[in-house]
Amino acid sequence: MFTKVLIANRGEIALRVARTCRELGIATVGVYSTADRDPRVLRHFDEVVHIGPAQSKRSYQSTPAIIEAALQTGAQAIHPGYGFLSEDADFVEVCDEAGLVFIGPRPAQMSALGDKASARRIMSEAGLPLLPGSVEPSPDAAHALATAQRIGYPVIIKASAGGGGKGMAVVRGPEDLEKTFLQAKTVAASLFGDERVYLERYLERARHVEVQVLCDSHGNGVHLGTRDCSVQRRHQKLIEEGPAPALSPANAEDMATSAVLAALKVGYVGVCTFEFLLDERENHYFMEINTRIQVEHPVTEMITGVDLVREQILVAAGRKLAVSQEDIRLSGVAVECRVNGEDPDRDFVPTAGVLERFDPPGGPFTRVDTHAFTGYVLSPHYDSMVAKVIVWAPDRDQALNRMDRALAEFTVDGPGVKTTVPFLRRVLADREFRAAGHSTGLVDRVQAEGNRAERQAK
Repeated sequence: MFTKVLIANRGEIALRVARTCRELGIATVGVYSTADRDPRVLRHFDEVVHIGPAQSKRSYQSTPAIIEAALQTGAQAIHPGYGFLSEDADFVEVCDEAGLVFIGPRPAQMSALGDKASARRIMSEAGLPLLPGSVEPSPDAAHALATAQRIGYPVIIKASAGGGGKGMAVVRGPEDLEKTFLQAKTVAASLFGDERVYLERYLERARHVEVQVLCDSHGNGVHLGTRDCSVQRRHQKLIEEGPAPALSPANAEDMATSAVLAALKVGYVGVCTFEFLLDERENHYFMEINTRIQVEHPVTEMITGVDLVREQILVAAGRKLAVSQEDIRLSGVAVECRVNGEDPDRDFVPTAGVLERFDPPGGPFTRVDTHAFTGYVLSPHYDSMVAKVIVWAPDRDQALNRMDRALAEFTVDGPGVKTTVPFLRRVLADREFRAAGHSTGLVDRVQAEGNRAERQAK
């Protein structure tokens, strides 16, 4: 077992990993940029190292700075959290060369599965259903146009190296295809350093359902049920729940079992998430794999009782899984809401400033993962998430009511600071959402209805 782990991240996920390390008796090294030097956050780590200025490319995404901090402090392993270097295969190879264990998959697995086009090809070969589209990246606009004509409009263009809902564009007709295709390649190159893109059929009323998978290096793998992540803005999730509602047990089991078999087939080690799109007839199609811990992992922890970060660390240390598939029992319903420093009335533009008041909710079966506090400075340099609120209840209605109560208690205030809390409560009250009949277009509809109501009030 490791005796010291460096956590190459910031915010709530860094604290989340540090807490599990402490429970395992593992010393932690925290890293921080100039913008994150507040001692009220850094006190959660046994040691801390300053790794650079506020810009993430010169700090949290700086491979030399992270490796030097690990070697300097005698850390044996690096936990990447999510974002930043968590899906960077080159970083994993540098860790290997430096004698450091990367808590995650091997470079070859990460490269093959983290690349969306490559993952589509591999999963197609493994028998998972795909939406019609190009299995390989489209080399030019002519190829993209031919693909779109073959599969039918609308289509969605996705960056092969994309993630986090970024690098996507929907095209509804041939007149916009070439221009959007070229723009998508430019955006992909800018965001990910890789201009490759591919096309697939766009589902107008799709549900986004994912399966949590955990594998060790001894050929064992389990799934931990499903999560529904259909409540999204700009392809980025706002509300997640598990198990996915209004999903037949047979379909859920089919997705979950095929995900585990596919992960084992490629020799995956660690946690990963298989993401699927479902059409209105509940046909499911493989979309992508996330080769890291997910923001929404607490949903799965609440309904299974399994500490995913603990298992992630143990399998990275060479241990066998502590649980078998027969041990996994899903209990009740869990819901997570991401409280972001954003203004929903201005198309979710990020806001920043000092939190003059920060009062998170409490109460039964209510968990808040956060690094914020009264006096915390919400920085414009990083992701806008302030906190994650997660609740559990025996059934979905109770879980949604509990979440609404928790959000009603949550106070985040400061000059210029807006949060998604009021908007999240509007979604929770939406009839379609309450009936679990919603799709990935829910947020746009709720937002449009709110804008119309505001105009009429004036």
